[in-house]
Amino acid sequence: MVKILYVEDNDDNIFMLSRRLGRKGFDIVVATDGKAGIEAANREAPALILMDLSLPVIDGWEATRRLKAAPETATIPVIALTAHAMEGDREKALAAGCDDFDTKPVELPRLLSKIEALLGAEP
Repeated sequence: MVKILYVEDNDDNIFMLSRRLGRKGFDIVVATDGKAGIEAANREAPALILMDLSLPVIDGWEATRRLKAAPETATIPVIALTAHAMEGDREKALAAGCDDFDTKPVELPRLLSKIEALLGAEP
């Protein structure tokens, strides 16, 4: 089972996306802030990370920079997720080290195609 770390602080988003991805065969691990996300990435060694950008403690931008700077987590693909997409946010996310970018509300088929492209296979 392919493990995905979902770093998100909104309970409704966690419930909805975790269930939908779980039904598609993914093993979902959740962290609710950027610091916990970094710790979970090191502990769980996920195949991919879905990173909300507006997070408490450490925001998603900085959490991604730290993950990509650490040899243990640098190769884990990160997809940035944001509900407040502004012009330039995609470029900013990619500059922070994200491998892709998607907006909320999540369109599952679009997100799944991005996940599959980064992982090279379905779950």
